[in-house]
Amino acid sequence: MTTTTAEMTAESHVFEADVARLLHMMVHSVYSDKDVFLRELISNAADACEKLRYEAIAQPGLLANDPDSRILLTLDADGGKLIVEDNGIGMSRDEMIEALGTIARSGTRAFMERIEANKQGEGAQLIGQFGVGFYSCFMVADRVDVISRRAGAEDAWLWSSDGKGGYSVAPVEVSEAPARGTRITLHLMEDAKSYASRWTVERIVKEQSGHVPVPIKIAEKPGEEATQLTDGTALWTKSKNDITTEEYTDFYRGVSGQYDEPALTVHFRAEGRHEYSALAFVPGSQPFDLFDPDRKGRMKLYVKRVFITDEAELLPRYLRFVRGLVDTSDLPLNVSREMIQESPILTAIRKGVTNRIITAIEKQAESDHDAFLKIWENFGSLIKEGIYEDFERRSQLLALSRFRTTTSGDGYRSLADYVRDAKDGQQSIYYLVGGSLEQLKASPQLEGFRARGIEVLLLTDSVDSFWVTNAPEFEGKSFKSITQGSADLAQFKKQDDEDKPESESAPAEVQAFLDYAKQKLADEVSDVRASDRLIESAVCLVASEQGYDRQLEKILQGAGRLQSGAKPILEINMDHPVVKAIAAKADAPSLRDDAAFLLLDQARVLDGDKPADPRAFAERLARLMEKALQ
Repeated sequence: MTTTTAEMTAESHVFEADVARLLHMMVHSVYSDKDVFLRELISNAADACEKLRYEAIAQPGLLANDPDSRILLTLDADGGKLIVEDNGIGMSRDEMIEALGTIARSGTRAFMERIEANKQGEGAQLIGQFGVGFYSCFMVADRVDVISRRAGAEDAWLWSSDGKGGYSVAPVEVSEAPARGTRITLHLMEDAKSYASRWTVERIVKEQSGHVPVPIKIAEKPGEEATQLTDGTALWTKSKNDITTEEYTDFYRGVSGQYDEPALTVHFRAEGRHEYSALAFVPGSQPFDLFDPDRKGRMKLYVKRVFITDEAELLPRYLRFVRGLVDTSDLPLNVSREMIQESPILTAIRKGVTNRIITAIEKQAESDHDAFLKIWENFGSLIKEGIYEDFERRSQLLALSRFRTTTSGDGYRSLADYVRDAKDGQQSIYYLVGGSLEQLKASPQLEGFRARGIEVLLLTDSVDSFWVTNAPEFEGKSFKSITQGSADLAQFKKQDDEDKPESESAPAEVQAFLDYAKQKLADEVSDVRASDRLIESAVCLVASEQGYDRQLEKILQGAGRLQSGAKPILEINMDHPVVKAIAAKADAPSLRDDAAFLLLDQARVLDGDKPADPRAFAERLARLMEKALQ
């Protein structure tokens, strides 16, 4: 006997994730404004329409007799319901379970994995995450019903859940489902009934979803004729003079998934050999996944207003914080991943968009210093990656960069500022790399530079250890780490001692101790020498002129890229009272032995390390203290 659709029972399923906990997080942590649920549902509906347009390139029959995309919002104040419906691609039973049965599972990602398996339109991927965003509707609804019919399919399905641990999936008569697409019915909570009023819904749509590229209509009651709220006009096709700041902000929030305001908007149309429109935004705050090593750029590629992919490398990696899109008519709609990777058209577009964005940031640096510094504080560490990676724009990015220095106070200085104020005869731009500003300011290596009024860049980002090795010079001055090689400070007078010559030689007994320490510590250091960079501290460690800077060496060792570091150089302040006192004990060899090793361990501690042999360090310190107390 054949079982009819109506006779089939619903299947009960348990969510794959800990829904109760994650939904609590969604409601109480992820979104502070409940209005956002409608924007999320509209974004998903728009993505479904974009998916259909894409699939219809190869299968025009999917559009049937209904080629125009639309989103319909139906209000039911009497029944306490809000219905969001689209005529997009729709979902099959398995797609429903896959997309809606797991928190944070991206239906879009699965869609594109299927396209990749079919080798058609490879690499396309939509921003919409039919997972976490969809579940925001449980902030306002105590039950959600999703009826969906996939384009070209003969069956339809109902997904239903109260968001408290499980859901059901059941077939429905096709007469109760959209001809294609998805209908989401929200059974509103008592304190959320206002979302069934036209005034509330229209306000949210115009504030948050006014520029999605699909027309949105609204019906005030089920079965009533709908009126148009938005026309689906792509914002980027309009003239800049016809777009308000509020409209740009609304579009930015939709394309970025953030709720701040853009720090910079770049909107232009390129004409000539290649024609394309670009609309890009520098966010006003750091995206939460900014430093995720697997995170890719967030620039969408459209061809003739049809979304293609957000995996095309439309910007270099160091500009991955930029959000936006590029729309071109110079590519075919069925562009493949291989064509995207090899296309000279996209190479030209990438170059043009990159140049325009960097130029816009430069202009803001000149015209609005405070606004630019906010961009730099949020994304400066990424821009500096470009100094390392982008040879073509290296000089441009160096000029754009800002730094904390020994003379900047709480502000920032540019390299142009540094060069302008450099000492006569100074051939280098000096820098010091470390983990924090406080640590760097306390470094003993700074003492000689500070005493002579020589400015030093204080670099605290991980990338700083790398770009300085790839930036040979700026305006004729090379970059030099103050923890590497000799400091060459003898040519500069100390600020408080301008009229006195630098001491040319140390007392004989101090020089004898230095020679003694060099012999005693030969297994630990490559050299022991007098320091012209120390003023207050007794000792410090520096790297040799060849090889790596001290901080870069530590980073490479920590990453497993360097098995062992080179032996450092121990520099001793020949004028330090402790060094002179030790040197005077020429008749106490055991004390001099302990003192030499203790000075080395002191230098290690000042360098952010620990004594090489903590037990031996403690024993030496105890012996020295015992002699001092006798």
